[in-house]
Amino acid sequence: MPQYRAIVGGECFVFDGLAQVLAAATPERSGDQLAGIAARSAPERVAARYVLADLPLAEFLTTALIPYEVDEVTRLIIDAHDRAAFAPVASMTVGGLRDWLLSPATTTADLTAVARGLTPEMVAAVSKLMRNQDLIRVARKAEVVTRFRNTLGLKGRLSTRLQPNHPADDLKGIAVAVLDGLLRGAGDAVIGINPASDSVENCLHMLTALDGLRQRFDMPTQTCVLTHVTNSLEVMERGGPLDLVFQSIAGTEGANRGFGIDLALLAEAQDAALSLNRGTVGQDVMYFETGQGAALSAGAHHGVDQQTLEARAYGVARAFRPLLVNTVVGFIGPEYLYDGKQIIRAGLEDHFCGKILGLPMGVDVCYTNHVEADQDDMDTLMTVLAAAGVNFVITVPGADDVMLSYQSLAFEDIDYLRTISGLAPAPEFQQWLARMNLAGEGTRALPDLSDITRRMGFVA
Repeated sequence: MPQYRAIVGGECFVFDGLAQVLAAATPERSGDQLAGIAARSAPERVAARYVLADLPLAEFLTTALIPYEVDEVTRLIIDAHDRAAFAPVASMTVGGLRDWLLSPATTTADLTAVARGLTPEMVAAVSKLMRNQDLIRVARKAEVVTRFRNTLGLKGRLSTRLQPNHPADDLKGIAVAVLDGLLRGAGDAVIGINPASDSVENCLHMLTALDGLRQRFDMPTQTCVLTHVTNSLEVMERGGPLDLVFQSIAGTEGANRGFGIDLALLAEAQDAALSLNRGTVGQDVMYFETGQGAALSAGAHHGVDQQTLEARAYGVARAFRPLLVNTVVGFIGPEYLYDGKQIIRAGLEDHFCGKILGLPMGVDVCYTNHVEADQDDMDTLMTVLAAAGVNFVITVPGADDVMLSYQSLAFEDIDYLRTISGLAPAPEFQQWLARMNLAGEGTRALPDLSDITRRMGFVA
């Protein structure tokens, strides 16, 4: 194992291996402290960043953080590496890559061209050398466009997942939340429900209702019940109207096994969804959710810091051409992201890393009630993410998900973001909102709720 050294303030710091350098260089994070791998002092963190800045990018291709032989995520990252795309930056150090990314001469097209040549570990490393404004500035240049029934990720656009969760999966309650979101212009990324009951029968019931809603109103969006991938496979076998295959993923083989998945299962589900040919403007059929700390909570982190492992999860996602990827940045708890400052930083890191790796990156701007954070922190994070060009955010009724018991963004927040930024929904969805008189001034003329819920087919 190679050793790395740097002197700061007259003290020599020694790091045993690349994983230790990456962990020590990471901004303060409660998850890394819990794992016992965080920098023990500010000078040690600075020393690790000195080492990292001078480290050749090529070293990440010869030094695996988790051995190739024992981890299929490592094998995927190495085997899928595009050396031709890497060529323009192959001679750079991590610090040199930072300078190149920040250069005004580096364009959106340049970022797109190099994305497949960058490994998740390279991108995680360069993020550790960046201030928050650097993460915003670079991510804003990136553009990742995906398509199913509408076109997501175009510059000048900000999409939303409309999340109408209900603690009893009551269809009338779901219908009210869907209507509330549509009236605020939410739902172009996906109308996606986390089921309270994860049975296949229940998922089929809700998917059928959502698809009926979409067809009745000719809505150019996609629907999803966020069930386990094995349930999605059974739903498709039974002829259910499934648009997107959802799955939570992580950055190590062991953590993914904790989710009950492997790469082969994801590939099987993708093939099954593609065979349905349900998209109208594209066939990007996968939806992935991630979050810093997932591998540590599963006891499968291999001594690697949680932010680098999060970037490795994006390496998994990238292999399956997803329509949507989002980090649930503050959901896992204070053991991993302690307070608002850590959540804001992590949200910017996750968005930056995903976009630079070529992913259609969204963020669930959220926190749980036992974290040292509040809605003012979420206001800050959603505002800077809009400035950074985030593909989509998640919105729930009243910013309070009563089924999952956590705080996210409200439908009203998307109106705020679009007002201050000038960002618009996906083009097809924007046109639909105008046709339905649900855009701009039209949102003030609320239709009769009982009539709408009957027309949606959610109630008799």
